[in-house]
Amino acid sequence: MSWGTELWDQFDSLDKHTQWGIDFLERYAKFVKERIEIEQNYAKQLRNLVKKYCPKRSSKDEEPRFTSCIAFFNILNELNDYAGQREVVAEEMAHRVYGELMRYAHDLKTERKMHLQEGRKAQQYLDMCWKQMDNSKKKFERECREAEKAQQSYERLDNDTNATKADVEKAKQQLNLRTHMADENKNEYAAQLQNFNGEQHKHFYVVIPQIYKQLQEMDERRTIKLSECYRGFADSERKVIPIISKCLEGMILAAKSVDERRDSQMVVDSFKSGFEPPGDFPFEDYSQHIYRTISDGTISASKQESGKMDAKTTVGKAKGKLWLFGKKPKWSVKMGPALEDFSHLPPEQRRKKLQQRIDELNRELQKESDQKDALNKMKDVYEKNPQMGDPGSLQPKLAETMNNIDRLRMEIHKNEAWLSEVEGKTGGRGDRRHSSDINHLVTQGRESPEGSYTDDANQEVRGPPQQHGHHSEFDDEFEDDDPLPAIGHCKAIYPFDGHNEGTLAMKEGEVLYIIEEDKGDGWTRARRQNGEEGYVPTSYIDVTLEKNSKGAVTYI
Repeated sequence: MSWGTELWDQFDSLDKHTQWGIDFLERYAKFVKERIEIEQNYAKQLRNLVKKYCPKRSSKDEEPRFTSCIAFFNILNELNDYAGQREVVAEEMAHRVYGELMRYAHDLKTERKMHLQEGRKAQQYLDMCWKQMDNSKKKFERECREAEKAQQSYERLDNDTNATKADVEKAKQQLNLRTHMADENKNEYAAQLQNFNGEQHKHFYVVIPQIYKQLQEMDERRTIKLSECYRGFADSERKVIPIISKCLEGMILAAKSVDERRDSQMVVDSFKSGFEPPGDFPFEDYSQHIYRTISDGTISASKQESGKMDAKTTVGKAKGKLWLFGKKPKWSVKMGPALEDFSHLPPEQRRKKLQQRIDELNRELQKESDQKDALNKMKDVYEKNPQMGDPGSLQPKLAETMNNIDRLRMEIHKNEAWLSEVEGKTGGRGDRRHSSDINHLVTQGRESPEGSYTDDANQEVRGPPQQHGHHSEFDDEFEDDDPLPAIGHCKAIYPFDGHNEGTLAMKEGEVLYIIEEDKGDGWTRARRQNGEEGYVPTSYIDVTLEKNSKGAVTYI
């Protein structure tokens, strides 16, 4: 089956068909382009959704702790990876399908134009041959008619008795001339006819079949290219199905990791105060005055006054203990700032905070120790190879590191002493609670061991709360004012004035602590040794991050 033999007379039809094929190819390319845009927009919307519901890194206390929260953030991470795979699908379609289609369509148009031009040229050449043959035929026909007229004129003069001999001779010469010219045109016509027949045979049996064969091959290649693009369109998504399946499996695993018992235990650990529950209310005997006699005299009066005091004190004790379901008044929120030893917190929470601070200080101490060892090794290398550097240049940094180590050890010792105090008090608090702490509750007014207070004014013992070393009133939702931990350090390459609010001025060569990485806006949050914090341009500093630092841990 060949277009050259079957469609030898359908040049215009093949012209329209090949143009339709290119139009269909471009239409499919447009379809792929719109699919790519859908994938890109879908991935973008998924990423925006993940970004919207991801936790903000404002404080370490806001990190997800409950298994349900961790599972949700794991699902967000998996969804973010899923969005990345949709972007991979779009990129693969754009490169493998759409880009290939557009390049092939351009080449196809060029090839089609060339084949059609060749076909038109062949047709024009055949038309020219036909015109030459037709002209020679008409000329031969015309000369034959002229020769016939000359023959008739000669015969008429030859039969006319009145015609002169000269006229007859002249007509005879004219006849011979016309006959000779007719013979020449006959030969020319025969030659042109033979040439046209040859060119026509060559046109319809050689040239046109070859051109149509090339058009047929071009159209078949277009069909094959479409088939390849159809497969590539599907393969672009099939390649990422294993990764997408892993993302979905990760979501399922995150769902299975939710542990309600662990979350409940975290609630206990987060809000446990460490105080013992209140004891039983003592029996108040108000019938003693019935049996009192007049003869009691002063002793009776003393007993009466004593009884009144005891009753008042006892009632106060009882009323001071009605804290279990009480509410905290608004004025208790501003009782005082958070203390360094966390004495404003209940025992259990104070112990947790102190332990966390000790762990952080130990990590910082380990980092400073590692830095000291590295500086000592570098100093030894400089001493053995002076050409590599000056050992004296490391002395200031080494002294600073030693000072930091001493400071951290003192802080650890101080916090460990507070922790020992808390652990010692927690062990014996239950015995003291039913004896001397009853009076303590009375003097504390409406305070409860968990920071709760009663709303009933009749049950409240009037009087300001006692102020002492350990603040007895605290907030159930206390705030942690600990500074963000350092996740690395940096050295200023250029000076920075820091005139704007929230920025931190620095000098060239100054070393700062990194407490928050650059989030893509070109600013890094840093802190000096004196505790001053602010943002500095990321391009002005040389950053070194600590891989094992707690502050460098990202949300999961």
